[in-house]
Amino acid sequence: MSTLVSYDPFRQFRSLQSEINRLFDRDMDDSTGQMTAWPLRVDILEDENRIVIKADVPGMEQKDINIHVDNGRLNISGERRFDDETKKENAYRVERAYGRFSRSFQLPSTTDADKISASYRNGVLEVTLPKLEEAKPRSIQVQLN
Repeated sequence: MSTLVSYDPFRQFRSLQSEINRLFDRDMDDSTGQMTAWPLRVDILEDENRIVIKADVPGMEQKDINIHVDNGRLNISGERRFDDETKKENAYRVERAYGRFSRSFQLPSTTDADKISASYRNGVLEVTLPKLEEAKPRSIQVQLN
């Protein structure tokens, strides 16, 4: 007795879509031009005095995060490695991202590059880009003659 199998004309298209989605889940490493396995996601906030970039980099140590300013670009990079405990165990499932990450941002001309600072707390990297004094909003008093 033969079994009827339903034909799905879009099965191969879904497979292709899945591969394309997997490819675009990766980001380009600006320093090497290669794909990185860990896309660095950020929030960028701005007020009248500064621009703040917040990036989630959980499970990392400060020494594994690099921040460089060069030719008007801010580069954030690093690498999260498997810890010794994870290597020794036979992992059943590994969903957290490991490996190199990199992200690059063009600095606005209003940024005071000499005063850029960074802090790292509870897995969140915060880079503060202060604005130049002349770029900050100011009030001008109207004089009556």
